[in-house]
Amino acid sequence: QGQLAESGGGLVQAGDSLRLSCVASGRRFFNYAMGWFRQRPGKERTFVAAITWNGADTYYADSVKGRFAVSRDSAKNTMYLQMNSLKPEDTGVYYCAADERTRDVFLGTPDYWGQGIQVTVSS
Repeated sequence: QGQLAESGGGLVQAGDSLRLSCVASGRRFFNYAMGWFRQRPGKERTFVAAITWNGADTYYADSVKGRFAVSRDSAKNTMYLQMNSLKPEDTGVYYCAADERTRDVFLGTPDYWGQGIQVTVSS
């Protein structure tokens, strides 16, 4: 049974940067697509970014294009989200996700979810 665990969240000011990590354990995820979602206060969880199993392709929500970058290190079973030029509207709980099918990551119906980590951006 696989598990995902996020780390790297915290409180920052607008314009700052943060890097989130998602470590997979319990099984190998090298052939899984992975992604990031976030849930803003009072809102539904929404797609942020995704990366294919081999890292060849990445995808982003319009709201984060040019500011966020998703990457992975399969040898470490870890995915990252580099977040630059943070804005107060980036505040929320960030979740990582993994599934054998990229489509299911996009749709928000992956087999695996992390427990989530808080990111707060003050103005």
